[in-house]
Amino acid sequence: MIDKAKKSLLFWIVIAPMLLAALYFSVFAAERYVSESVVTVRQSGEVASALSGLGGLLGGLNSPSREETLYLQQYVLSLDMLRHLDAKLGLRKAYESEQMDFIYRLYGGTSQEWFLRYYRNRVAVHFDEVNGLLTVSVQAFDPALAQAANAEILGQSERFVNEISHRLAREQLAFAEAELRKASERLREAKNRLLAFQNKYGVFDPMAQAQAAASLGGQLDAEVARKEAELKAMLAFMQDTAPAVISLRNEIGALKAQREIEQQKVASGKGDRLNRLASEFHNLSLEAGFAEESYKAALAAVESTRIEASRKIKNLVVIESPAKPETALYPMRLYDLATLLVGLFLLYGIVLLVIATIQDHRD
Repeated sequence: MIDKAKKSLLFWIVIAPMLLAALYFSVFAAERYVSESVVTVRQSGEVASALSGLGGLLGGLNSPSREETLYLQQYVLSLDMLRHLDAKLGLRKAYESEQMDFIYRLYGGTSQEWFLRYYRNRVAVHFDEVNGLLTVSVQAFDPALAQAANAEILGQSERFVNEISHRLAREQLAFAEAELRKASERLREAKNRLLAFQNKYGVFDPMAQAQAAASLGGQLDAEVARKEAELKAMLAFMQDTAPAVISLRNEIGALKAQREIEQQKVASGKGDRLNRLASEFHNLSLEAGFAEESYKAALAAVESTRIEASRKIKNLVVIESPAKPETALYPMRLYDLATLLVGLFLLYGIVLLVIATIQDHRD
């Protein structure tokens, strides 16, 4: 009786499932082909150094393009990529074509979310932390479709990487150019204010004029002092009414009058003090000079940003192009059947153990 029960359990737990699995793999299971490609993201100007040992490992782990590669990994498995592939290659219809394979086919009318889950089970993206390589594997019922889908994924990935790097470069350059425009506008306004001041008061450089007037006044003072000393010496042996004395006095008077005129120019000119004009002109000159220096710095920043942005542009490097598979990789019939057989025997043993334990407790 016990042997009969064990045989019954063996049939229903091991033999029947194995027969069904063998029937599925021999009749219903569709061939699934896999196309693989290997890519990586590299920065322009990034020199690949042939490092070995721990240094090489650290170099791979800390690659400046690692973050972009992880972004790419998520993009390949995204809904945007799935929509593009479906629109370009008719992916949904291709996965629905194998009507007999009721396990691995895509059923018609499935939702977008379920289609995305199905797609992620057919497309695998593996990132190698050591060397920074990204392996893309695409399963399809047709070898040509597997290759075409993988190639289209690489094409879209290249556009995605280029768009990210170029967008960042454009944003950085746009900011620098905006600062340059502001600096240029400030410089133009400062020069216009300086020019308006010169036109308003009819002076080119009040500071230079004030310095010239002060220098001329000093020269006149020195000349007056020299002439007065000469007059004192002359009066020591000549009369006040002597023609030479009178002439010298007249010359001294003319010098003093000219000196008074020059002092008036410094003290007030055209209703405004020349020193006030010089002070205002000095402030305007400082503003114009500062605006010019800011403009030069902004111009240098634009050139530096343009060079740096072009140096940091990322590119998708294809290490291994997707090939058209010649042999179906899945299903692995013998392996799957052997794995299933081992699992079923384990289940059968567990059931027998449970039954034996129950019977022991009853006894």
